[in-house]
Amino acid sequence: MARSFSESFEIRGRDFLEAGNVSTGIKRMLKELGVSKEIVRRVAIATYEAEMNVVMYAREATVTVELTPHFIKIVVDDRGPGIPDVELAMQEGYSTATPEMREMGFGAGMGLPNIKRNADKFNIGSVVGKGTRLDIVVNIN
Repeated sequence: MARSFSESFEIRGRDFLEAGNVSTGIKRMLKELGVSKEIVRRVAIATYEAEMNVVMYAREATVTVELTPHFIKIVVDDRGPGIPDVELAMQEGYSTATPEMREMGFGAGMGLPNIKRNADKFNIGSVVGKGTRLDIVVNIN
């Protein structure tokens, strides 16, 4: 990978029929660019978890992927309710999923912890009533 580029995607909240399409597209793009399988796997897990959080909780989000020779940076910037207690939300098993979401197989409380586990750098910022921003970096080398 000799040069850098960036691409953005939109996610609509509550659109369970399209859920997963953005992370699948990012995974396919990285594979086509020759990124190693291990890095693709980590990015795919992190972006899928972030995408599902948007679908379940936010109205919409923009996902921007920046690919450089040294790292992949994913920014997920959602417009939604925000997270009142980020520290609590980062705990494995903590979930605010509705019964409907649980019936669909979501809400295990592993989304944010899985994102953090698969990132080399992870930052989350949230404003209640406005939205949440995730900055996820996966090093290539």
